[in-house]
Amino acid sequence: MSGPLPKVQVKICGINDAAAYDAACHAGADWVGFVFYPPSPRAVTPEEAGELAARGGTGRRPLCVGLLVDASDAEIGEVLKSAPLSLLQLHGMESPERCAAIRARFGLPVMKALGIATPEDLGLLEAYAPAVDRFLLDAKPPRGAALPGGNAASFDWSLLAGHPIPRPWMLAGGLTPANVASAIRATGAPAVDVSSGVERMRGVKDPVLIAAFVAAAHAEQE
Repeated sequence: MSGPLPKVQVKICGINDAAAYDAACHAGADWVGFVFYPPSPRAVTPEEAGELAARGGTGRRPLCVGLLVDASDAEIGEVLKSAPLSLLQLHGMESPERCAAIRARFGLPVMKALGIATPEDLGLLEAYAPAVDRFLLDAKPPRGAALPGGNAASFDWSLLAGHPIPRPWMLAGGLTPANVASAIRATGAPAVDVSSGVERMRGVKDPVLIAAFVAAAHAEQE
């Protein structure tokens, strides 16, 4: 007789105010993501991220992830002076060599975001695997999109069926409280990431939706 399935881990990305951070903690999120990319409506400064991460309150204290887009070493260093990050999420055009250099220089695990639209896009996994600790498999940005992620777009989850992922990974792109359980069943994702799917308006998180998303992601293991 098999035992219980491992709990799917949850990341709430784009946290930029105290209500959202507290909601993620109370709901039992495993990670919170801080966006250090000024064009994003979810962007925070390193100092703001540090203040949010230092909050007390009830619930678990999730690990902090920093979303960076083609950041220089100097920019990453400035972020790390104030923000207590446990994982660097590289969401730009960083090459495998750049990912490896960042991981070596700053001594933190690196997660590379890859946009998926076709089976060929999954071919990048092998090239990046030696240089990163995790993958974030996201939808490719729609044509003309200003942001590399957080666009409420999903990709064809069937592309992942039976495809080996050579590192721990999380699924992103268009996830909501209504579809996350289906996404987990379709892909076998061990972790999921959400940003726009738990917002009441662009860039503004809804604590009720955060709680609903985490509960739905965990429902498959109950």
